[in-house]
Amino acid sequence: MSNESNALVEEIADRVKRRLDALRVGKEEPCTPAPASKGAPASSASDCAPSCFECVNHDTCGTSLSVRSGLTARVTPDRLRTSQDIAQFIDHTLLKPEATREEVLKLCEEAKKYGFATVCVNSINVGTAARALHGSNVLAIAVVGFPLGAGIPSAKAFETREAVRCGAKEIDTVINIGALKSKDYALVQKDIEIVVQAAKPWPVKVILETSQLTNEEKIIGCALSKAAGAAFVKTSTGFSTGGATAEDVALMRKIVGDDVGVKASGGVRSTEDAMKMIQAGANRIGASASIAIVTGAKSNSKY
Repeated sequence: MSNESNALVEEIADRVKRRLDALRVGKEEPCTPAPASKGAPASSASDCAPSCFECVNHDTCGTSLSVRSGLTARVTPDRLRTSQDIAQFIDHTLLKPEATREEVLKLCEEAKKYGFATVCVNSINVGTAARALHGSNVLAIAVVGFPLGAGIPSAKAFETREAVRCGAKEIDTVINIGALKSKDYALVQKDIEIVVQAAKPWPVKVILETSQLTNEEKIIGCALSKAAGAAFVKTSTGFSTGGATAEDVALMRKIVGDDVGVKASGGVRSTEDAMKMIQAGANRIGASASIAIVTGAKSNSKY
């Protein structure tokens, strides 16, 4: 990035931080992080402090889990010697509305066969996926408020809780794009926070839909996501006018730093595409063309 772009990034990030600090006035009392039980990845939701989002120094349950388990760790491109090495960073995805139970089950079998990190499905299908993946190392992910992000925060929270109840171990939620463009940053942050709290103790990824945002909005969206306790920021739903670009991934990585993950999704269809995203700073890839990515085969997938 140019010096001018770097200066803009720093200016906007500082402006957002000052705004968020102003919103926290009177809410600086310390809170106690939820204790992790021995042998368990994180505490239950009931163990979390009720003021989980009122202490600026407190990491949310999902963020702590992500850091401890290495989910947000940066991928070192020189360690990826073959295309198959990328499999462990892929969310194998099926989000089309007409997806059948048989297709979801096939997705899960593919994920187990190729060693993908997760399968990512609509919340209606996450129970089927979780049952099919039981006993494997592959996790089930549900998308929430998908693909528009324009739902009521409480509705997103309800969908999140139900998805977790059905077996989701990660949640991908769509940011409130309209609120972000309206500069209603308090609503944007609340919208994310309520999903993060509902997902406890599991990590939340925030989908920015970068093709719909200006660079300034991308920066602010990343800053708000991090402030709200998201474990990842994510480029796209795959259902809008554009998908992931290396430039957007690099910008997002610059804003969130090394303690929050970056997921590149939308239009990642080949090994070359995936490597470009990883080199730019992505440590998770969302794709329905996952098999093509790890085998080098051609794919016609649009996601």
